[in-house]
Amino acid sequence: MTSSPFRGTAPTRVDHLVVGAGFSGLCAAIKLQEDGETDFLVVEKGDEVGGTWRDNTYPGAACDVPSQLYSFSFAPNPDWSMSFSQQPEIQAYLRRVAAESGTLDRFAFRTRLEDARWDDAAQEWVCRLSGDATGEVRSRTLVLGAGGLSEPKLPEIEGLADFEGELFHSARWDHSVDLAGKRVAVIGTGASAIQIVPEVQKVAGHLDVYQRTAPWVIPRNDRRYSAVERAALRRVPGLQKAYRTAIYWARETYVPAFTWQPKIAWPAKKLALANLRLGIKDPDLRARATPSYQIGCKRILISNTYYPALDADNADLVTDRIARVTDRAVVTADGTERPVDVIVVATGFYTTELPITEHVTGRTGRTVAETWREHGMAAYKGTTVPGFPNLFFIVGPNTGLGHSSMVFVIESQVQYLREAVRAMRAGRYGAVEPTERATRRWNAALQRRMKRTVWSTGGCSSWYLDAHGRNTITWPRTTASMRASLSRFDQAAYDVAPDQTGSTPTREDVSA
Repeated sequence: MTSSPFRGTAPTRVDHLVVGAGFSGLCAAIKLQEDGETDFLVVEKGDEVGGTWRDNTYPGAACDVPSQLYSFSFAPNPDWSMSFSQQPEIQAYLRRVAAESGTLDRFAFRTRLEDARWDDAAQEWVCRLSGDATGEVRSRTLVLGAGGLSEPKLPEIEGLADFEGELFHSARWDHSVDLAGKRVAVIGTGASAIQIVPEVQKVAGHLDVYQRTAPWVIPRNDRRYSAVERAALRRVPGLQKAYRTAIYWARETYVPAFTWQPKIAWPAKKLALANLRLGIKDPDLRARATPSYQIGCKRILISNTYYPALDADNADLVTDRIARVTDRAVVTADGTERPVDVIVVATGFYTTELPITEHVTGRTGRTVAETWREHGMAAYKGTTVPGFPNLFFIVGPNTGLGHSSMVFVIESQVQYLREAVRAMRAGRYGAVEPTERATRRWNAALQRRMKRTVWSTGGCSSWYLDAHGRNTITWPRTTASMRASLSRFDQAAYDVAPDQTGSTPTREDVSA
């Protein structure tokens, strides 16, 4: 746990207010400081850095992107123990990077952004905080790094709130609950669930796994790095960078199967079906665990232990719809009542309706959530939104990936933020705001390209799709093209307003 430097009252004004202290907020803080933008405050509702990797401490929690790629390019870690890192190791990495960055004195933990509103006359965001740091903070820019995996989503199941046993979401794991010998129900078969199920199956008296849609699961080709490998990564100049680069470009070769011709993914499909045959011997169970949509339409999962856990004597895969929950049981639509002591909800997060957007009010008096409610999430280059000057999203709309590392995306968007701030300094701009025309054109082109992707044609209903059926989560091109589009601040796509306050120094003033 990290102590907050701010107790009681937050500073009244900063140049940059950053919300969230996961990979996104930490990257923004480090890179702003690198540019001489030292007047910032990072607010975090949790008690330390880490974000997703602080909150998701469930048994078996691990990353499904190779360790060498799932880390900051500017903070390589030669000491990863596994080729796919587990949660405690990723969290330890983030703690170390934060401690070594020299930025933690401007982090306020256990602090929430209650609301933020744009003051057009002052060209500032007026932000109200609660928690360890309280009060009103004015900032020139507002950077939202809360991400789409920060607010757990509970399913709307009749009676769930009245369950008298233990009930918790996978992202809020209750470690005080002993599962040994208990009757446990896991609701969901997504990325978290397939990591949880094998661990719970080992200790539970009986395990019921409630599946709405079967996932595609390929083998997890994980291995432990030898001492010799770790020593080489630490001591041989350029080796770790070369290793990371090779993994990155290998992952980029997956893109056509997602975004152009899904049939190209047949090797992955064969691999997944072989994994299924190897892991489940019971033909009936295997049939119920076989997906009925194209591979890649929903997130492809990796595990060597999920299928054997489903096939264990103390586990059942339930594919009938849950009708309701009683005080001590789960009842499915066919009328079967299954007694249960513990319910683990692994049904994901609010991804297409980011809760933080309810608290951010722009130039026209509408919140971001209200602006998006009619047509769904949309931003210019996934980062900025018309009507909200000096507001920057990190991991915003249509920046999610199906093949590579979100840390690459985060660094790309932070680079765009840096370029925007540099432009504001150099031009003495008080406000920058993307035009409606540029934003419409960007998103129209993006959605046209989305039509031929596996996420649109693969025959599934996924968390990538919003209430309007639009994919507002994933990026339908290579990450190399994303980085190129975010490499410079394209001022022509923005309405810029001169600084009316006289408070914005030039880049020369800052460097001096």
